[in-house]
Amino acid sequence: MKRTERLAAARTPDGTEIVLYRHDGAYLLRAAGVELMSTRRHHSEDRLAELACAPLRDVAQARVLIGGLGLGFTLKAALRVLRDDAEVLVAELLAEVIAWNADPAYDLSAPAMRDPRTRVVHDDVANVIRAHRAAFDAILLDIDNGAEAMSTATNARLYAAPGVAAAVAALRPGGTLAYWSASDDPRFAAVLRRAGLEVRSVRVRAHDAGGPTHTLYLATASRA
Repeated sequence: MKRTERLAAARTPDGTEIVLYRHDGAYLLRAAGVELMSTRRHHSEDRLAELACAPLRDVAQARVLIGGLGLGFTLKAALRVLRDDAEVLVAELLAEVIAWNADPAYDLSAPAMRDPRTRVVHDDVANVIRAHRAAFDAILLDIDNGAEAMSTATNARLYAAPGVAAAVAALRPGGTLAYWSASDDPRFAAVLRRAGLEVRSVRVRAHDAGGPTHTLYLATASRA
């Protein structure tokens, strides 16, 4: 049996331990002992970026905000879709997660972080959203398990009505909000609709060959 290596750890502002592990060549992040993501199961993270960025494939100087770096799969998928003149701003709460992804000793996201279209900031994505009005063509939020926050309790505010309103204000006309959720959440979908957004939910497997099913919420703002 191959050993699971504990490589590094960090703590969120409310004390939750986030640990990076490696097992048989794969990397995984756990929050308080519960797996958040793995390099073996990232199909739903890829699809989040692909679906949100697909309308921007031919848009000049598109600007995309990603909340949460994770293991870098949402960033890498967005870069595969967007033009060479796009900008992808990634807001990551934990400096350690940024360092792990940038470390070439780990097979994570160092090349994507060096891409000239990428800018990674060490900040709460809620702060970045509030600081940018009508600035983004798409905002992708994959910072937790969904509206039921697990890794950091304060993440829940992003899924409440004021957080959604702030995100809408940070969008350009016709922009898209895309949220990753571990499961269906009809109450959250209702929050999005009450914000005046057109909402589509997509069920996606964690792995393209199987695994648990996750839900992606794609919410489009008016072009007015």
